[in-house]
Amino acid sequence: MTDPVAELARRRNDLPLPEDRSEPLPKRLLRSWWTWAVVALSAVFVVALVSQYLMLTADTPVTGGVIPGINPAAIRTGFWLALPTLVFWTVVFVWADRYRPQRLVVWYLVLGWGAAVATFLSVHVNTWAAQQLAVAGNGDPATSARAAIFVAPFVEEAAKASVLFLIAILARYRLTSKVSLIVLAGLSAVGFAFTENIIYYSRAIVYSSENIGVGDADAAVNQLVWLRGFWTSFGHPLFTMLTGIGVAVALRTRSKVVRVLAPLAGYGGAALLHMVFNSQATLNSEQGQLFIYWLVAVPLVISAVVYVVRQVLMQRRVLATRLGDYAQLGWLPASDPEVFSRQRLRWWAVMVAATRGWTVFAATVRLERLLTELAYLRDGQVRGIYDETATRRARYLVEQTRALRGVAIDDPRGLRLSLPRLRRPKPTAFEPPSWPGPSGIAGSWPAPPGQPPIGSPRYSAVDPSWGPPKG
Repeated sequence: MTDPVAELARRRNDLPLPEDRSEPLPKRLLRSWWTWAVVALSAVFVVALVSQYLMLTADTPVTGGVIPGINPAAIRTGFWLALPTLVFWTVVFVWADRYRPQRLVVWYLVLGWGAAVATFLSVHVNTWAAQQLAVAGNGDPATSARAAIFVAPFVEEAAKASVLFLIAILARYRLTSKVSLIVLAGLSAVGFAFTENIIYYSRAIVYSSENIGVGDADAAVNQLVWLRGFWTSFGHPLFTMLTGIGVAVALRTRSKVVRVLAPLAGYGGAALLHMVFNSQATLNSEQGQLFIYWLVAVPLVISAVVYVVRQVLMQRRVLATRLGDYAQLGWLPASDPEVFSRQRLRWWAVMVAATRGWTVFAATVRLERLLTELAYLRDGQVRGIYDETATRRARYLVEQTRALRGVAIDDPRGLRLSLPRLRRPKPTAFEPPSWPGPSGIAGSWPAPPGQPPIGSPRYSAVDPSWGPPKG
């Protein structure tokens, strides 16, 4: 029977329940709330994307005429043009999430939220706000500039970052560092930019094919693809990263004031940077845009990359220090802080385990995850995020690691890959039989190698290889 006081303390600290791995995998999947979250949100993603598709392909009546919708062929072409940018940035952010990577379903939900839900909310809110800002009625050409500068930054950054607050409420225990929030914020922004690029590219395809003044239609579309898909593709991830950093600071501190102000400051910085970017792209001349790009935007991107790399490297020190605390107490072997804090040794352990069977591989991966969770749990205790209830979770994790020690690779130093030999072994050469018996002349199996048995004609009490030293 569960202790109600202990259960309340566990829920207050947002600590997970002990995992019962004795049950079959299908049953565990059906009982996991992550499974039903994926099912429910996937349905929401489909509805949001279909709604946007119908809205883009429908004709829009405006003052003085009708704006024709985008044809499906242009949307398909825009999808393939926007896909490389999505793949590149997704790989970059997933690669950065290395020490305690999120579950695959979390990456999927965040990416889908940015691509479907955030764009759905932004399209409808921005359209409504543009109508309110119109001076000459629906179809006012100045409306898009005012909405892009004064409305879109706040709406889009709130839509992209809303998934971060949702995960922080439902799965705060999984958000252990600034790297975790930066990666999730970046994936949400990448998904948002993907759908937005499809819309921009498809509109450019339709416009350039219907207006002869554009000139070479393919060249015009390619120019836009290079501009949005390469030169300024860092925009949305860079903006939303600021909100992610603010949420991360709020989750890893005890101060109630910081927990409130840090996300607001991050969101305000993201919206302000987004507003500056849109205003320069809309109002500034081409020479001014190049000046701002190379002297402001590029240094900001380099600074963001350096900051993320520094945060990734800091995770090594966190793991080494916190696992060292348990090693000093005798809960863990003395080699664990060194082995499981160095990314190279962690990868080598997984590679060695992969060549020794599925059981060893699964045990090694699980051991690394458990020790990483243990280190961040200890870091949360030191920061005052968890109370004494976390000690019970720490003991459970240590017991799980001890059960895996005999199977998993816990110290890969000096080990080699167990790869199959490509050369066939040479068959053993047996001497021909020269004595009667089961192994002799007309026997049923070959004679054993080495000296003949005692009593045979070739037997000698003295080994013929014996003799004085040569030379």
